Order: sequence, then structure tokens, then C-alpha cells
Amino acid sequence: MEVAQGVVKTSEPGGEISLRDVYLKLYAHFGPQNWWPSDGRFEMIIGAILTQSTAWANVEKAIASLRQANVLCPRGLRSIPQARLAGLVYSSGYFNAKARKIKAFVEHLGSYYSDDLDAMFRKETRELRRELLSIHGIGEETADSILLYAADRPVFVIDAYTRRIVERLGLRPEGDSYNAYQELFMGCLPCKPALFNEYHALLVALGKEVCRKKPICHRCCLNTLCAHGREQVEKSRMEIRR
Repeated sequence: MEVAQGVVKTSEPGGEISLRDVYLKLYAHFGPQNWWPSDGRFEMIIGAILTQSTAWANVEKAIASLRQANVLCPRGLRSIPQARLAGLVYSSGYFNAKARKIKAFVEHLGSYYSDDLDAMFRKETRELRRELLSIHGIGEETADSILLYAADRPVFVIDAYTRRIVERLGLRPEGDSYNAYQELFMGCLPCKPALFNEYHALLVALGKEVCRKKPICHRCCLNTLCAHGREQVEKSRMEIRR
């Protein structure tokens, strides 16, 4: 996939990083992620709500429970009692809150669009984003996940993994807001849904496997670009020499 250079200044004096180089290194190391794993757009949306503050493995268990109960559709999720729904999504954590959020979305979809996602997704991206944010339990990250993965819009998703990697690369934007992190990518890369999809998924893969809260820098494919990584690798070398 063609990616523009997207050169961004780092916090180091005179330092620069190419977002294209970051992408290419991630892609070469991890390969295509084929994200989002789901059976259709509606399931993607429910998954985006369930994945808040939990690992995807826990979401898969919740999705499987919903499918087994034969309620993984707008009408089924509206009709099931909220307490029963909470029990089915128990594995995803914060199950009572997530049951309320799911109920809020399917009520909205039914009331305004008669459960027709095509009708909902005909709206212009900014208008659709505002509408999603107006629904109980849908914040910026969840709204953007729905826009990118379910509606195929060129919107970059910012999550905890992305923030952590950006900060360690020395690219933390001024203001430290969600929008500032998002603009870092959307202002420097071609606005293509497929690119944003793959890039975000690759950052998640790095964050889960290597760039953890306690990073494993010597295993990181970005450690030659990353000031934090270079520092940690050098520290390890010094300790070995001692």
C-alpha cells in the first residue's frame, strides 16, 4: 500500500520521524492484520462497544454468547432484558454498563433508521460522528472505530496503545488531546480507510506484544527510530558489559 512520507518532528532537537517508515517497519514485522474480525458491520459495532477497557479475547467470548443466545441483531438486543444481556457480555467486563450502552445504540438504530445501517451510514462523516457521540456510552474512540471499520470512513482511531507508542517515539502533540493525536496521523497521511485500518491495527499489535507498559525494547521493530527504545537498548548493553 502506498504511503506518503509524513515526516514529523520529534521532541529531540532536530529529530524527525517518517510515519511512512514507521508503517513499513510495522507491516514488514507483523504483516497484514485483517482487522476487524467479525461477521458484518453490526457485529463490528457491538464489538467496538464491548472492547472498551478490555482485551479482544474477552470480547470474542461475549460475542459468542450473544450469537449462541440468538440475539446478535438489533431486534434481539432490544427485546432481551438488560440483566440477561449483562450476563451474556459478562466476559467483557463492566458488563452492566456495556449492556446499557448496547441497548442505547440499538434503540437509536431502531427509532431513527428502522435498523437500517445503510441509511445511518449515508450521512456525511462529521455529521455521523456527532450523532454517534450523542448516543449513551459512545465516546471518541468507539465512534471512530465504528466510522473506520464499519462505515469505511477515513478516520484514524486513537487508543491507549497508539498514545503510548506516539509518546515513546517522541511525537506527543501539544495539548495531549484526542484530536491532537488524531491530527498527527490524519494531517500527515493520505486519508484512505484501508491505510488507516491497517496502520491502527499494526500499532495495536505492537502495543500488545512489545510496546507494553513495561516495554520489551530489544524486540521492537521500531527501536532504531524510537528515542526511548534506543535508550533502553543501550542501557541493556551497558548492563551486559558490566
